[in-house]
Amino acid sequence: MDEEAPLVGDKLVEIPKKNHARDVHILSSAFLLVFLAYGAVQNLESTLNTEEDLGTTSLGILYVSFTFFSLVASMVVRGLGSKNALVLGTTGYWLFLAANLKPSWYTMVPASVYLGFSASIIWVGQGTYLTSTARSHARDYNLHEGTVIGKFNGEFWGLFASHQFVGNLITLALLSDGTEGSTSSTTLLYVVFLCSMTLGTILMCFLTKKTDEGESRQPNSSVSFYSNVVSLSKSVINPLFDVRMLLVIPLIAYSGLQQAFVWAEFTKDIVTPALGESGVGGAMAVYGAFDAICSLAAGRLTSGPKSITLIVSGGAFIQAIVFLWLLLAYRLTSGVLGIMYPLLMAAILGIGDGVFNTQLSALLGILFKHDMEGAFAQLKVWQSASIAVVFFLSSYISLKAMLVIMLAALCISYAGFLFLTLKVEKAFSSSSS
Repeated sequence: MDEEAPLVGDKLVEIPKKNHARDVHILSSAFLLVFLAYGAVQNLESTLNTEEDLGTTSLGILYVSFTFFSLVASMVVRGLGSKNALVLGTTGYWLFLAANLKPSWYTMVPASVYLGFSASIIWVGQGTYLTSTARSHARDYNLHEGTVIGKFNGEFWGLFASHQFVGNLITLALLSDGTEGSTSSTTLLYVVFLCSMTLGTILMCFLTKKTDEGESRQPNSSVSFYSNVVSLSKSVINPLFDVRMLLVIPLIAYSGLQQAFVWAEFTKDIVTPALGESGVGGAMAVYGAFDAICSLAAGRLTSGPKSITLIVSGGAFIQAIVFLWLLLAYRLTSGVLGIMYPLLMAAILGIGDGVFNTQLSALLGILFKHDMEGAFAQLKVWQSASIAVVFFLSSYISLKAMLVIMLAALCISYAGFLFLTLKVEKAFSSSSS
């Protein structure tokens, strides 16, 4: 008999189980409200803030800051707890959007640097919180852990990916009829987005605080500064001595490259020539819709390393087809086909992004149970670094050169991933027999 369970009339009273799915619903909805605003504004940066490339440069600074702060994000999340990190992380997105109301080097650069910090802790907090919630749910309801992690990641990334669809539709509605340059229309758009972000922040306050994310996260005042530095160094360096992390890092970096390729190259060199600037929102809405659908489907199908291998293989294959098509066969055409081709590519690229988002999060959650913060910090370090590289180099490199880089990165990262999953599956089978 459970000693902690209360007895009433010699009968064991069952303690109600927590509704962990509720927290996933809240987390997913809050991220949708925050990122439908940020994602749409990010897509507009290079269009609206063109003076001295302020928009593009701000995004490059943002992702450099994101990379740097991701190195310390795991320690910050440990100290704050994942829920507090999530709430604090939203403030950077709010400030960045507010800076766009009065864009200048004096507002955008500090806001970009602070957003890099906020983004690092919100994403490490998200990965830690979601995985901890999935583990608690599997334990309380006696379910297969890998299946629950996959299902929860599928729901989160499916709803999150729809931010591109919803945010770009709002942008199209408020900036229609060529009013992109209108100050009043742009201000109205930013005010609507600020309200959306505020609602997302309030929603995160209703998350249940997790007490089972691992060992105690409470700071100890007696711990010396030296001990804190050593702990930080270990959280940053130790994962790099794990062969599993070394094998998955190339795929993490590629996932960032393919996202930045869509934002920086695909919209500029493929969508805009075929559909015009007004068509960028529509193409990104298609991208987001298929990203969301694929995330939900991939999450439902995830149960362990074997299913992750099959799903990632499919995502890598279809993205390789798009890159080869653009490199070898695609030509700008008129008529219906000229409109359909970019939209079809956007849909395929969205499917691939949905695959990589869900499967990388699930894989890290399954492989690195004892250092979730460190694992998800590595995810954001390498993703944000590769995104920053693309933003800074996009003005100096041709589309064909970028496509060759993407194909080479995909082949190398997929080879490392295959070796990882086959090695893990073999070890798992040997230990079970």
